[in-house]
Amino acid sequence: MSKKRGLSLDEKREKMLEIFYESQNFFLLKELEKLGPKKGVISQSVKDVVQSLVDDDLVAKDKIGTSVYFWSLPSCAGNQLRNVHRKLESDLQSGKKRLSELVDQCDTLKKGREESDEREEALGELKAIELKHKELKDEMGQYADNDPAAFEEMSWNTYTFY
Repeated sequence: MSKKRGLSLDEKREKMLEIFYESQNFFLLKELEKLGPKKGVISQSVKDVVQSLVDDDLVAKDKIGTSVYFWSLPSCAGNQLRNVHRKLESDLQSGKKRLSELVDQCDTLKKGREESDEREEALGELKAIELKHKELKDEMGQYADNDPAAFEEMSWNTYTFY
């Protein structure tokens, strides 16, 4: 006894798109729920599948009065793909332009920073000064409790004036 497996979501989406492309017509959800099982999509999942197609802009949806109509034409899908392609191409071009700008900026910043003994010595001094600064800051933090200004501030905050 072999179990019959259902269609995956992608297969259901393809089957529902076939319904739209073959007929090139407008449908109510109720009509799609009747046509779906003929293509192998169970009627309970038709609504979710159609909504996922609408969310991905593969199927158009419009409410007219109290009815909601769904449709999709093959030319619409082609136009959408062309628009996506154009957008990706423009993003690619802007990315390439930005890359070349950053490479140029990097090259200009490297000028004057060539490796030399003077530069190494200056960087060593800078590191030593930064280390000394950190040590002094830590030492100052130890004496912060004995700061007269902080002590006076604390004593004024403990009194309340009426």
